Amino acid sequence: MNIYIDTEFNDFGGELISLAMVDENGREFYAVLNCPNPSPWVAANVMPVLGRPHASLRMLQTRMEAWLAVYRCVLIVADWPEDIAHFCRALITGPGMRIDTPPLSMEVRRDLDSEASAIPHNALEDARAIWRAAVAKDKARHQ
Repeated sequence: MNIYIDTEFNDFGGELISLAMVDENGREFYAVLNCPNPSPWVAANVMPVLGRPHASLRMLQTRMEAWLAVYRCVLIVADWPEDIAHFCRALITGPGMRIDTPPLSMEVRRDLDSEASAIPHNALEDARAIWRAAVAKDKARHQ
């Protein structure tokens, strides 16, 4: 199963703020974490469009584990490497411990982006835009 992801984070290299996933059939996951000290750009552009109250990292991990459990095998697709890095860090629950997942592969595609996002800098809307772009490109390739 291809799963298209996007994340928002507190500036370059900063902490994860939100994580969204959309599978190739349109099934969605979205979670928001607390960001007590957003950078000025993040405060102006990301925080106002989160659209959901924040959860704890452990709650995000618990929900993510349950959401991924329905798949036999997953290809995580992102348009930016830092999205993959934040996704992978969210899998880790402690020293030597991680959430249970199906087998995962990762792919960063330069030909996808979230330019058509209905709400830029909202991870769920951006992941939906990436998913739509991938579906359109795959459809065009098979015609």
